[in-house]
Amino acid sequence: MELKNPMLIVADIDRSVAFYNKVLGLRVILDFGANKTLTGGLVLQTLETFKDFIGTDDISFGGNNFEIYFEEDDFDKFAENLEKLDIDYVHPVKEHDWGQRVVRFYDPDRHIIEVGENIKVVCRRFLESGMTPEQVAKRMDVPLQFVEECMR
Repeated sequence: MELKNPMLIVADIDRSVAFYNKVLGLRVILDFGANKTLTGGLVLQTLETFKDFIGTDDISFGGNNFEIYFEEDDFDKFAENLEKLDIDYVHPVKEHDWGQRVVRFYDPDRHIIEVGENIKVVCRRFLESGMTPEQVAKRMDVPLQFVEECMR
């Protein structure tokens, strides 16, 4: 068994493709009309075809019970660019207890998108601030071995 792709059901596939391209830089790599695969493996499927697939019109959006997660090496630049766009935020940039900065927002169909600072970048940021590897491991609640791997 192998997980292949997460698939989001969307009301307007062209609008969603444009959103994911503009906000996250994703591009269409496979185009089957009602189904499009984007770089990174995210798949978009039209609402109408999905209704036929599962045999019901009972489909809802915006449940706040699922998210698509991305990591970004240059989080500050991403967050700065995001502020220039018309984005419906779940929450603005915040820092989790382990030091990773994240932002969550909605796509056009109210699917939650999370973009987090690359966790290895977080580790290196702490190391560059003068923390010892042991302090970083404790601060991030990760094994010391992970910190040592980030140092390479």
